[in-house]
Amino acid sequence: MRNGNRLTAAVAALAVTIAASWAAPADAETLRLTAMGDSLTQGYGLPQDQGFVPMLEAWLRDRGHDVAVTNAGVSGDTTAGGAARIDWTLADGPDAMIVALGGNDLLRGIDPASSRANLAAILDKTQAAGVPVLLAGLPAPGNYGPEFKRDFEAMYADLATEYDAVLVPDFLGPIGEKATQGLSLSDLMQDDRIHPNARGVEQIVDAIGPKVEELLARAGQ
Repeated sequence: MRNGNRLTAAVAALAVTIAASWAAPADAETLRLTAMGDSLTQGYGLPQDQGFVPMLEAWLRDRGHDVAVTNAGVSGDTTAGGAARIDWTLADGPDAMIVALGGNDLLRGIDPASSRANLAAILDKTQAAGVPVLLAGLPAPGNYGPEFKRDFEAMYADLATEYDAVLVPDFLGPIGEKATQGLSLSDLMQDDRIHPNARGVEQIVDAIGPKVEELLARAGQ
């Protein structure tokens, strides 16, 4: 009987140990993903739950990823602004980061060499911190000339190779594809014709999501 009681107690103790491990706080393993960008990341003009960050987090969680996405988007921000705030952004200890900057550089016609240097400064800091990055770019319009367009678009691919970042050449990919087909964007854009509406954000998230999963895989290694 004593041997039987001891066995029962041992099994019970093992069961308690296993149950305790299962009951560990989920936050202990939650990956922290920070999205640094401008108004496109921040969710300009949209209800709080319909911006890029909350919709991306919901998409990832629906796919089974235990991840919390922090919104580090600042409307009007340039690559220079991102470089100026990268230290305190990294101070939060993210496991991975999306860097989606350059749209406002385009609007202001800033020299691509300057934008490239700013992005490199950001990637220097993330690399030193051991934080993997997804670098999201944008296509340049032709009105600044062919050299500007070439240099601006090339900087994303070149930097992604140099810093081993996951590359998304066009953050607005699905919207850009529709525009190149000469189709109306009224169903995907807000009235300002600059920022996507909720449906546009949904399509952006669907397109960029698999690349973000690739980034999370790197963060989990």
